[in-house]
Amino acid sequence: MKKSLDLVFLWHMHQPDYRDYASGDFVLPWVYLHAIKDYTDMAYHLERHPGMHVVLNFVPILLDQLEDYTDQFATGKIRDPLLRLLVHKDTLSIAERQLVLDSCFRSSHTKMITPYPVYKRLWDLFQMLQTEGENALSYLSGQYMDDLLVWYHLAWCGESVRRENELVAQLMTKAEGFTLNERKQLFDLIGELTSDIIPRYRKLAESGQIEISATPHYHPLAPLLIDFASAKEAMPDAPMPKAPHYPKGRLRVSKHIQLAKASHKARFGSEPAGMWPAEGSISVETLEVFAEEGCGWAASGEGVLVNSIRRSNQSVPERNQYLYRPYTLEKGAEGVQCFFRDDHLSDLIGFEYSRWHGKDAATHFIDQLDNISRHAPEGETPVVSVILDGENAWEYYPYNGFYFLDELYGLLENHARIRTTTYENFIKLSTIRTDSARAVSLPTISAGSWVYGNFSTWIGCEDKNRAWDLLCAAKQSYDMVMSSGRLSKAEQAAADKQLCSCESSDWFWWFGDYNPANSVASFDRLYRHNLTELYRLLKLPAPLSLADPVSRGCLGETEVDGAMRRATE
Repeated sequence: MKKSLDLVFLWHMHQPDYRDYASGDFVLPWVYLHAIKDYTDMAYHLERHPGMHVVLNFVPILLDQLEDYTDQFATGKIRDPLLRLLVHKDTLSIAERQLVLDSCFRSSHTKMITPYPVYKRLWDLFQMLQTEGENALSYLSGQYMDDLLVWYHLAWCGESVRRENELVAQLMTKAEGFTLNERKQLFDLIGELTSDIIPRYRKLAESGQIEISATPHYHPLAPLLIDFASAKEAMPDAPMPKAPHYPKGRLRVSKHIQLAKASHKARFGSEPAGMWPAEGSISVETLEVFAEEGCGWAASGEGVLVNSIRRSNQSVPERNQYLYRPYTLEKGAEGVQCFFRDDHLSDLIGFEYSRWHGKDAATHFIDQLDNISRHAPEGETPVVSVILDGENAWEYYPYNGFYFLDELYGLLENHARIRTTTYENFIKLSTIRTDSARAVSLPTISAGSWVYGNFSTWIGCEDKNRAWDLLCAAKQSYDMVMSSGRLSKAEQAAADKQLCSCESSDWFWWFGDYNPANSVASFDRLYRHNLTELYRLLKLPAPLSLADPVSRGCLGETEVDGAMRRATE
């Protein structure tokens, strides 16, 4: 007998805060680049397939930065150095030329440089001169720099933009010798695309096609802020930071959630129905805080569920018998339903299908879902959660994943037994449907994340632990100064905002010898700068230790890129 299946895609959109609050400048350009490529394309595919229902998770700090760029384009005061150079009028300085050369080849070479002969020629010329030493690079002309800036931004345009925007087609056809006027036109297009992201998704949400969820505002690793010891639940032998705990961490988690709710209501008209915790990281105490803040659902990784079943002294059955249903805690966290991602399906999209023909990959994905529905418990319709990064994977796909997503959405839109839905709608309808998977009660939750089911990506090695100790010391100073009454309300607000940025999980993600050295260096500098700035705002001298790198990363090859991880080792 043919059975039905409920499918929830949760596309997670996130970039950490790249702003230097002291200068207002953006240190890295990834927010606006992903806006013109991935956020634009993902909206396009949903508009193209109105029968598709998905969850779009936007981290508030990403939305803050998108609105910052909107303001920059509106006022003409551009605070992103690379974006500023796109419309430069004067001869570039040595430092500006170096920024262009350092930035404009940092893309997937096989999918974003090699397919464009002129862009590849710019790369080949750079490589040839680089072997001759730094002095040889001075032979690169101003026109070379202008063409490189244009091609970098053209390559970062989404496939939907390349297909439907006349200016982009004209520039790609011209291929070289770009003028200031043409660079200005491309700059204006970037402004239009970036400024339209939030209104575009708000319209999709208002139509009922998507649910927009949130993450605690600055993407903190909530269980670790609450209690470092939670890492021991899945990694009992892992070394911990010297600091016993993060001071007043539970209050900080509550603050990030409250900020996220306020952000969501201001931008989308209501508070989010549920949240994807940063990195799908949960613990019993984290879920209790979510419940206190009125969160209706949360989600995490399959490994966390497996560890939780084992921790409850139960044997782990076949995946079809436990994975595809919501869970609640037996005690505490009332009102919060937990969903757990299918790691296999999510990783197929994140890491495997980029090497497949789009139609073959989409068909294979549907076959996987059909197999899940065939083996579902009798009388139960499984709910399958596919949760992954909605931006970083696509640059490894041909045409930014256009054919795969178009084929997949088309097949799902017309599938007789697979219903795409959202967590909010699933929970609402499950009360009246007799066939839907009912929430199962768990005695406890084993603390962990979607990566390996533990917190090894953020704590437990020398570099990551050192970063936590630096943050704990800064937080102690923060608490002391804030309670002293020495700062004005405006000064307190500035210090609190700076601390929020320091509490992001992203810094700890990047530290370690398995990440690319150039990326680690960028995040290492920004993390130490953020902490130094926090001390300045507190009117205290920064520790000398902040002058030394926390981590140096890997000088060799790494799998895909440091922004992505598989769920299992």
